[in-house]
Amino acid sequence: MIEKMELLDVDKLIEEFESMTKDAGNVQRETLKKILEENGCAEYLQNLGLNGKTDPESFKACVPLVTHNDLQPYIQRIVDGSSSPILTGKPITTISLSSGTTQGKPKFVPFNDELMETTLQIYRTSYAFRTRELPIENGKALQLIYSSKQSKTKGGLIAGTATTNVFRNSQFKNTMKAMQSQCCSPDEVIFGPDFHQSLYCHLLCGLIFRKEIQFISSTFSHSIVHAFRTFEQVWEELCADIREGVLTSRITFPSVRSAMAKLLKPNPELADLIQKKCLGLNNWYGLILELFPNVKYIYGIMTGSMEPYLKKLRHYARDLPLISADYGSSEGWIGANVNPNVPPELATYVVLPNIGYFEFIPLKENVEEAKPVGLTEVKVGEEYEVIITSFAGLYRYRLGDVVKITGFHNLSPELKFICRRNLMLTINIDKNTEKDLQLAVEAASKLNTEEKLEVLDFSSHVDLSTNPGHYVIFWEISGEVRDEVLEECCNCLDRSFVDAGYVSSRKINAIGPLELRVVQRGTFQKILDHYVGLGAALSQFKTPRCVGSTNNEVLQILCNNVVKSYFSTAF
Repeated sequence: MIEKMELLDVDKLIEEFESMTKDAGNVQRETLKKILEENGCAEYLQNLGLNGKTDPESFKACVPLVTHNDLQPYIQRIVDGSSSPILTGKPITTISLSSGTTQGKPKFVPFNDELMETTLQIYRTSYAFRTRELPIENGKALQLIYSSKQSKTKGGLIAGTATTNVFRNSQFKNTMKAMQSQCCSPDEVIFGPDFHQSLYCHLLCGLIFRKEIQFISSTFSHSIVHAFRTFEQVWEELCADIREGVLTSRITFPSVRSAMAKLLKPNPELADLIQKKCLGLNNWYGLILELFPNVKYIYGIMTGSMEPYLKKLRHYARDLPLISADYGSSEGWIGANVNPNVPPELATYVVLPNIGYFEFIPLKENVEEAKPVGLTEVKVGEEYEVIITSFAGLYRYRLGDVVKITGFHNLSPELKFICRRNLMLTINIDKNTEKDLQLAVEAASKLNTEEKLEVLDFSSHVDLSTNPGHYVIFWEISGEVRDEVLEECCNCLDRSFVDAGYVSSRKINAIGPLELRVVQRGTFQKILDHYVGLGAALSQFKTPRCVGSTNNEVLQILCNNVVKSYFSTAF
């Protein structure tokens, strides 16, 4: 019974947060000490000669900065089932699949109870600050969340995406209840095997409980936009289901049909009301408030590569507040959004000093030589790369994220996410680096070898002028190639981006077909000439592998020299 469920004490949560951030330096030392005491027996730390020392100075002197590649052999042994303490004192039983695909496959990242607890702490903290500004009543949330399947590794560990591991944890549901944030959809919908069917049922559940919906959320803002774009296509079918009390035949999974049958009863009045509201809208402007009159805000990650979706989201949301969710990664959490009134474009995150030990590499210096600084030593206005030491076996781990320090909340810094250091191509949840682009081009250009031709140079661009956005790859090739060969090259490029976020987005058309544009000979020479003309040194010139919309001159050179264009039919 939700009425008897103990709700979170918002004032107490805020008080604890304020107290902790006022003592951020000491909390960081204590957090590091706790991490090292809990995991001191781990083989990785034993080999580095810490000998039981837990102070930051000894830690930094003994433990090197690492990337995922450095830890890969240790993680692989855990994945393969070794039960000895390798990275952590207690055995790791769950693995998160990250979307990092520099090596052409997803990364494995350890996931444990401590990481789950920090996840819930972040959720509770940002909830407290949201609720203080925008109180919600005991109702439901339209949570557009989807859980992929968990699988077993060779060594018997549970493996799934980070969000799946969170959603399937029993504590998640209890915390959502305590936060008055129960999903209006049954578990069978969240954990349904087909994204399209789950999305349809989420929308249907939302309409059934329309007056109880207090907020709408998803992990990423593009999922919310995608849901309402889908609503535009299926609203009449949803109305028919509600009118008759019978679920459409498009939902084929028995478990999902059975769960929905318990909620769906004939309701012609509601069907008429929704139909009237849909027909009365001008180009779907303000759709969300028409459907859900008691919604207080919309919540999801809206920064970084999610910003392009804000325009469409605001079209659907009209005057509803958009609140950007917290800042973290598969490897661990970093900060909470404690300023919910700030628009997403300006969102910042306060680092929670007790959820990990944090260091920052200054980026204005040469990164290889720059010395990392501690949480309380960062300077406002400067950019840094984030280093995380977590409770889940990552020590001085380079996250690859670039952040800017915008200020301090008490003694803990406020960060603005700037970009991924190595990230080149991204539309929504897809993450592809320069290396991924290179691997894709190498795979596809092999199809040219029969023609005795080569790809002389290449670049890429994310085209968001189409709906949905899509990747554009520019090729300069030596001579003429038959159309059918280039069409197959285009398909091969599309298939070669194996990042889980890209593949799943392509399958549901949240990312459009990849486009291969062949440019005339000499195009990349024109780009070099352009840079040299601006004063760049020829010896240091690098072909821009991903050309953003802001790099207008180079984009124009590429687009003005296109001689042929092909769209993928791979998905």
